[in-house]
This record gives sequence, structure tokens and C-alpha cells, in this order.
Amino acid sequence: MCRFLAYRGDPVFMEDLISAPSHSLVHQSLHAEEAKTGTNGDGFGVGWYGDKPMPGLYREVHPAWSDENLKSLCTQVRSSLFFAHVRAATGTATTRANCHPFTHDQWMFMHNGQIGGWPLIRRKVESLIPDEFYGSRTGTTDSEALFLVALSNGLEHDPVHAMARTLATVRTIMLEAGITEPLRFAAALTDGQHLYAFRWASDDKPPTLYWREREGALLVVSEPIDHTHEGWEEIPHGCALEARAGQLHKTRCLNEAMAQAA
Repeated sequence: MCRFLAYRGDPVFMEDLISAPSHSLVHQSLHAEEAKTGTNGDGFGVGWYGDKPMPGLYREVHPAWSDENLKSLCTQVRSSLFFAHVRAATGTATTRANCHPFTHDQWMFMHNGQIGGWPLIRRKVESLIPDEFYGSRTGTTDSEALFLVALSNGLEHDPVHAMARTLATVRTIMLEAGITEPLRFAAALTDGQHLYAFRWASDDKPPTLYWREREGALLVVSEPIDHTHEGWEEIPHGCALEARAGQLHKTRCLNEAMAQAA
């Protein structure tokens, strides 16, 4: 399983969260503690927002712990909203196009988990992506496909409902294909202003996901970036954290939204 981090708050240098903490994301790329494997060395990516509405993006197939360009970038770039992801591949190739985050216009998305039996249903899931979004598909991962299907389901109107509808549709396709492997989904999504985080699985083993807010700064992580675990709250299984700019954060039930979308 992959590890990731999402931040929204006052501008900070990305190194303050991605590489400096004792259990930083770079450290987790080699020594993850709450994943199936401790090593997440199948590439990495960072995406950030600056003065333009579209995010900047740097992705590479090297392990995060050994990439000097990543270190240099993080020491120089300061942002009020950024994503970072270290990848442990689950069956698709280790290529730059398969590294997270994925973007389309102002949207940015990253995922930890898997669609069980992906090779068997890949063609059917990809057929759900309309032409207006399919041109953004550059890789072969289930994660990118989920993102593009969700875009077609109305992310701009209600991201939680759009993602729930996407998960419900894909789960139906899996069941119809007789796939018994689980669908597991921990993800972060943003349009450059609002931040959403999701934790869901078709079984009782959803990927780990935590959040913490201090002085108005929100951090969402696969596992805490320090060893004290102070102030971290686990996002409940089957829930989405909705953090809209200027509003109180709230948790929404994905299962209820999926039932409405069915």
C-alpha cells in the first residue's frame, strides 16, 4: 500500500512536512509502520498550488528517499495547499505516468488502495470515462481511472457524492464479474481551495487515514508523521472528511451517499 500526505493552511515550505519530521513521508517511503509493506519505493509525486489555479506537479519513478531533486524542490517551494505521495505498486507498471498525484484542470487527486481484480474489469471501468476526460488519462492505474470517472460524476457539484457514486458503480462491476478481492480506498482530493479525504473498503480492512488541525492548518496523512501521535484523529471507516474553505470541517458517511447513488 502507498503512503500520502495532504496539507492546507498558511504557506509553508514543503520540506517542513514531507522530509523534515521524524516519521516524514520520505522516511515512510522506506520505513512505513502501518502498511502491508514497509517500503514504498515504486516512485513518488508532489503537487502544489501557487499563484495560478492549476497545480504544479513533479513525479518520478525513483524512490523518494534517494531523489536529490525532490529534496531540493521541497526546500524551495512554499505552498498553502499541497499533496505528496510515495507509491507501492499493486500490479501496474512503475512509470512516471502511474505516479500520484493525478491532475485535471484545477483538480488534484491521490489514492492508496486497490480495485480488486483490476485487469479483469479495467476495460469496463475505463469505458465509464467520457471523451472530455479520457484525454487526461496517461497511465494504466486503477487510481487514475477512479479519478476520471468521478470527474464525470459531478465533482464540481458535490465531490463526496460523486466519489460515492463512482465507488458504488465500480463495486457493482466487480460483483458482476465475480471478483472476490476487495475494493479499498483511501484518497485525497482538492480543487485548490477545498480539501476532501475518503476512507472506505468493501471489507473490514480499509487503508489507514488520519487528520490533524492546528492553528487553522489541516493535515491528512496515511500515518502520523511524528512518533508521538499527539492530536491525530483517525477518519472512520466508511467516511469522508469535507474541509471547505471558510467552513467548519464535517464528516459525511460514504455508505449513505453510495446508497443514494445506487
